[in-house]
Amino acid sequence: MSKPLIKRLATSDSDFIPTLDNLVAWNTVSDATIESRVAAIIQQVRSQGDQALIDYSNQFDRRTLKNAEDFCVSSKALQQALESIDTDTREALQAAADRITEYHRHQSHESWQYQESDGTTLGQRVTPLDRVGLYVPGGKASYPSSVLMSCIPAKIAGVEEIIMAVPAPEGELNPIVLAAAAIAGVDKVFTIGGAQAVAAMAYGTETIPQVDKIVGPGNIYVATAKRMVFGAVGLDMVAGPTEILIICDGKTDPDWIAMDLFSQAEHDENAQAILLSWDKKHLDEVYQSIARLLPEMERKDIIAESLANRGALIEVADQKEAIMLSNRIAPEHLELSVEDPELWLSDLRHAGAIFMGRYTAEALGDYSAGPSHVLPTSATARFSSPLSVYDFQKRTSLIHCSPEGASELGKIASVLGRGEALTAHARSAEYRIKK
Repeated sequence: MSKPLIKRLATSDSDFIPTLDNLVAWNTVSDATIESRVAAIIQQVRSQGDQALIDYSNQFDRRTLKNAEDFCVSSKALQQALESIDTDTREALQAAADRITEYHRHQSHESWQYQESDGTTLGQRVTPLDRVGLYVPGGKASYPSSVLMSCIPAKIAGVEEIIMAVPAPEGELNPIVLAAAAIAGVDKVFTIGGAQAVAAMAYGTETIPQVDKIVGPGNIYVATAKRMVFGAVGLDMVAGPTEILIICDGKTDPDWIAMDLFSQAEHDENAQAILLSWDKKHLDEVYQSIARLLPEMERKDIIAESLANRGALIEVADQKEAIMLSNRIAPEHLELSVEDPELWLSDLRHAGAIFMGRYTAEALGDYSAGPSHVLPTSATARFSSPLSVYDFQKRTSLIHCSPEGASELGKIASVLGRGEALTAHARSAEYRIKK
């Protein structure tokens, strides 16, 4: 008997919950070997700077770099890349950039203050980060869309300088990635990848400046390096493989649903694509669509492995059970392929992005809808949010006491400071109390 293309599960199965938990679990923690390798790379970059980047790029990316100039991309080269791509692609990149810009402009927050009756002023100052590093993958696929989705929110936040690291295996670079960098306004581009790129941006080298925050996805080595340098720099998140969860009421074309599942599965063999429905006949139809459409897909081998290992078609009892499972999974992408998706929103608590209605394919969010497609994975949507303007800004508390305010606040601080046995705190406050 041949192996099924994708698992068929039902919430009525006696072992459903442990089976589901095992299916969606993803260990983003590296093994000891990877941890050791990444730690050595970081240390080498910190001690040898550009030379370590040259050596690692030649070793891992099969390059022939001789000096730092070889991994720097000039602004002229970015402009040439933009001019070299075909008109349709250039216009599509610009249209996507315009929509991403328009969406993220709505996230801008201003500084604020208010004054109390005694003249004390309290507030918050919002300021952009000085310098940000974008990591753009360049292995199994190139992602010009990620350049737009990461850089544009940073620009709107007011970040002064944005640098980008992108690997160039065997010296090859996708010109569309460089074109996207030109459109988005990236200030400097370096063709360095892997853990060594993360280390370079975190600590700086002779050529690559130290940044305040690193954003962008990558493989297990990149994820491990990001975790290790956290504290020296800020991070957006440590991302796992991409995910999609679709809830369907059985009334959407099964071919559409199958292709939506494929759209995430084609990223990576470890990507996850799951469909929930209370319509068993519809689940059967989607399975048939998967079987019929898969052979014609260019990345069919990757899709097949992803679906077989981490995908599932799950029969639920009803809408309530679908919501419960969705909140348990906390997916990166959630498609509500149902009649009236607005009615579902109040009960759905955990998702990176929600795609509402039969016509809103997740792929639109990846490229052209507007919100950033850099989203929390591996159930971190329980406590994390999509990449946004807020990720590139700092908020500083402002406190300006009047003499009267300092006296009243000092009385409170005196009591609490002495209660904590921190008498210097208490006496510092007491000096300002009016006698």
